[in-house]
Amino acid sequence: MAEEPAKKSLRDRAYEELRDRIVDLRLSPGQRLVERDLATELEISRIPLREALQLLEREGLVVIVPRQGAIVAPFTVTDVRDLFDVRESLEVLAARLAAGRAEPADLAALREQLDAARRATADGDQAAIAAANAGFHARIVEASGNPLLQSLLRPLESRVRWLFHLTKERDPGTQCDEHEDLYAAIAAGDAEAAAGIAYRHVASGREPSLALSAQWSMPEIDPVTATRTRQRGPQREKSA
Repeated sequence: MAEEPAKKSLRDRAYEELRDRIVDLRLSPGQRLVERDLATELEISRIPLREALQLLEREGLVVIVPRQGAIVAPFTVTDVRDLFDVRESLEVLAARLAAGRAEPADLAALREQLDAARRATADGDQAAIAAANAGFHARIVEASGNPLLQSLLRPLESRVRWLFHLTKERDPGTQCDEHEDLYAAIAAGDAEAAAGIAYRHVASGREPSLALSAQWSMPEIDPVTATRTRQRGPQREKSA
């Protein structure tokens, strides 16, 4: 008899729930996270909740002020630019390695994400489009077969997912087409073609993503001040 998968800890359940809410923008940048309210809503005690918040802080999704509380990490256009700088280097390397190391199971996982993105695009399901496209990039990293690279990119996975939700107004059809080209190069084992396509794909999204992210970019915020107030959602200022 096969073993049943181990139940997730309360900390992990809270971490995944809050991460997903931050990533898909149900919790806005700068929004205060009130422990008492969250513990009640998630039906857990404050200890596993605090442990979950600490994990989110390590991923750069939450800012914790000792003895005061936590907020969803605010961000600037510069933060998005920095993320693209890293992606243009490490995701290109992941694509190059995946082309030489991908197993049939890896290709099947990539194909599954592509098909999910196509279905979501046809349905106009923006949340599903963002999740599938981010999942495609994550599967490439897994297919690279390089544990060190995977460990470097794993903490950024949530930020990449967040970026796809943030910029979901970009043409999803174009993204699907570019992902198809990248998949074909990886499946063919053409490392240089995969690297070139991956670079062009990430680089082409830089300026549109920066323009869209400017709409969500926050003014300078002091986490200490933000955690002193009961305000649940900050007033965002759109750039001119």
